[in-house]
This record gives sequence, C-alpha cells and structure tokens, in this order.
Amino acid sequence: MSRLQVVSGKGGTGKTTVAAALALALATEGKRTLLVEVEGRQGIAQLFETEALPYEERKIAVAPGGGEVYALAIDAELALLDYLQMFYKLGGAGRALKKLGAIDFATTIAPGVRDVLLTGKACEAVRRKDKHGRFVYDYVVMDAPPTGRITRFLNVNDEVAGLAKIGPIHNQAQAVMRVLKSPETAVHLVTLLEEMPVQETADGIAELRAARLPVGRVVVNMVRPELLDGDGLELVTAVPRSSIARSLSSAGLGGARRGGHAERLVDPLLAQAEEYAERYTLETEQRAVLADLDAPLHELPLLAEGMDLAGLYQLARELRQQGMS
Repeated sequence: MSRLQVVSGKGGTGKTTVAAALALALATEGKRTLLVEVEGRQGIAQLFETEALPYEERKIAVAPGGGEVYALAIDAELALLDYLQMFYKLGGAGRALKKLGAIDFATTIAPGVRDVLLTGKACEAVRRKDKHGRFVYDYVVMDAPPTGRITRFLNVNDEVAGLAKIGPIHNQAQAVMRVLKSPETAVHLVTLLEEMPVQETADGIAELRAARLPVGRVVVNMVRPELLDGDGLELVTAVPRSSIARSLSSAGLGGARRGGHAERLVDPLLAQAEEYAERYTLETEQRAVLADLDAPLHELPLLAEGMDLAGLYQLARELRQQGMS
C-alpha cells in the first residue's frame, strides 16, 4: 500500500467517512496512521465524536490490534507561518504579519500557494522520521477536496509555476510533486451508484491520469442490499395478481377473498417492486461504467442504523476484508 492515501469524491458521497474508515483500517495491528483534513469542515472530529481538531497532531482513536489513528486539521494560514519560520526564521515577525492580515492576503491572492501549503504539510508527515530513522507514521490519509477540484489541488507544481520559478516556494512545490507523482501516493475516489457521482468519478480519473497522478481505487459507498436479482424481478412481473394474493394469504397476511386484506397489499407491493426494479437497473448500469474505468472496485454497505463511531469501525473492517489495508 502507498504511504500517502488521498481520498476524494463528489460532495455527498461520504468521502470523509471513507477516509476515516481507511485510516482505521490501515492502523490495524500496531500501525500508526495520520488522518489529515484540508477543508476546514471539522468532519473528522464529528465522525470520531471528539472536540474540534486544532492545528496539531492529536491521537483520536485506537484501531484493532493496538494501532493508533492521529488526526490533523491543516490551517493554511498557520501552515504558512510554519513555512516562513522554516525558511526565513521570522519568529515574532511572522505573528505580526498574521495580525496585519498579510497571511490571509497571501493565501487568498495566490490559491496555488495555499494548495502547496496544504499538500506540503501532508507530504512532510509522509517523509518525517524519528531519531532512530523510522517513519513517524506508517500511513497518511488525506481527506481531500471534491473530485471536481482534486487534480488541480494535487497538481500544485503547475499552479505555482507562474508565481515562483525559483526559490523556496518553487522548491517546496517540486518536493511535494515528487511525493504526489510517486508510488508513495494513491488517489482513491468515492462514489455512489448514481449517474452524476459515477460520471464525476470517470471524469476525475481521466483528469488524474492526464496529469500523471497515481489513481488508486474506486470505493462505492452506501450500497443498499440486493433484495431481488434480475431473475427475481422478472418473476415478480410474470406472476398473476391472484397468485400473489394467495401467497400473502397463506403467509398469514389476510384472507384470500376478493377485496380482502391480502389482495389490498398487492398493489403497494408491486409498486415497491417496480421502484426497486428501476433502481436495480440504474445500479447495474453504473456498475458497468465503473468496471470500464480500469481501477480496482470496492463496495461499502449502507448502514441501516446510520453513521456513528461503531459504524465507522464496521466500515474499517469491511475495507480490511476487501484488501484496502
């Protein structure tokens, strides 16, 4: 597995949930994972039912087998202060620039620099070693921007080319790109079995490949259970109404006489079957589109009880069982 796991997806597909579950899955059996948030939404804190994350690495969970998950909400302004201190030793002058609004101005007027700072912080965590020469984190998982912005966000070298052709910013961007375009990185896309998310996933993969960024896996999230297969749906449409009513009656759901309770259930049941058939057809078509993307596919179930911390651990188990750890 690549050491930097980037997770993106169309809004509403649950990419933050998948990123969090992946971090837990990768931390299994004593591994240490850093889960990074770059959009300032504090979605990680909500999922792990903890207080808002500060701009520091904080342990938020223990994975099966004693592994640890740390989390970091990267703030672009504070990351720029770190950067200025690292390269220019500004000290208190950097804090003065922040008070004057210069930091916010710099990250707003030059969004490419902002992305260098955000991705650079994650890449620094990937490369960081302790005093014994061992990596501090076995894996870094980034909850990245949505699919429509992911290629531009990761392709920071192109973004800053017109801003800084030499100097520390240029060098930082190139160092970041060496990690992002290497086997150390994998960019996973999260989707639903719906037309728009699947199309955005296909477009995102094409853009990533055109930019020579490493496409990882496609994770289909919130997959509903299969109640009937194609043969079952054909059978439903072929069986006479009277036979359905008799079957309901024999199951103890009312009398079989005309107008009885069992017969009154037929129309609602057939309407549900028709609705399910439409969804089944749509999902089958979208699976075929995903299969043509030449990327490994994984599916995560829709949790009937909703998403909570227990559900997050359940999804992590699903990912482990499917080989994403």
